[in-house]
Amino acid sequence: MLLRLPTSVPEAQECLAEGAVPIGGATLVWATWQRDGFPGLAISLSELPEANVIGKETVGSAVVLHRIDTRVPDVLRLAAATVGTGAVRRTATVGGNIVGSTLRCLLPPALVLDARATVLESDGLRETDLAEVVAKRPLLLALRWRTPIASAYRKLPGEAGGEPPLVVASALHSGDGTPECLRVAVRDGYEVLSGTALGRADAEETLDALRATALGDLPAAAWDVVRAQVPGLLEHRGAD
Repeated sequence: MLLRLPTSVPEAQECLAEGAVPIGGATLVWATWQRDGFPGLAISLSELPEANVIGKETVGSAVVLHRIDTRVPDVLRLAAATVGTGAVRRTATVGGNIVGSTLRCLLPPALVLDARATVLESDGLRETDLAEVVAKRPLLLALRWRTPIASAYRKLPGEAGGEPPLVVASALHSGDGTPECLRVAVRDGYEVLSGTALGRADAEETLDALRATALGDLPAAAWDVVRAQVPGLLEHRGAD
């Protein structure tokens, strides 16, 4: 297998045009390749500056999880800190987790941040939403979002050999002259559900509005966490 490490977007585009397969941190694909055979040409974005950015409102797809710190919102930082072991977090990348993984621990935080994705194709860069990223698995270059007023994250303990642990992420956003909105995303098993409601002063009214979304059929354990997160976030209303 020939591994290409492009250092510019045009060079990365050339690799894709030649049929290179994205490799990321290889924590997810290596075992599959050992079983099914290695591709002739692979591409890693680990040397591409645009894929290694990390800041208040952006993170690159090649950023390894242990680098995610207080520069990003709490919801994303806390999620990254719970992925696998320390050894995994020193190798696994943002792009590999969201695009290449079936667990997608970072997807709920990205959803509540209302993140947009920049993807790299052989004919250039374009922006898209997370739904397309999950469905079509393009080569993710970076995520961008608008800083929330406040955010929260919790992963419940899981059973060994059982379903993936329940994940609840939430974020309160300013409305630019309109009422704040509260976004909640939950990973229940391998499915990720999300909902949005106005950030009302009364927490119960906000929770009732969230129950009217796709989140309404979540198990009781998930709602226990949502009920715990929402009041704390609403305390930050008007603080933007």
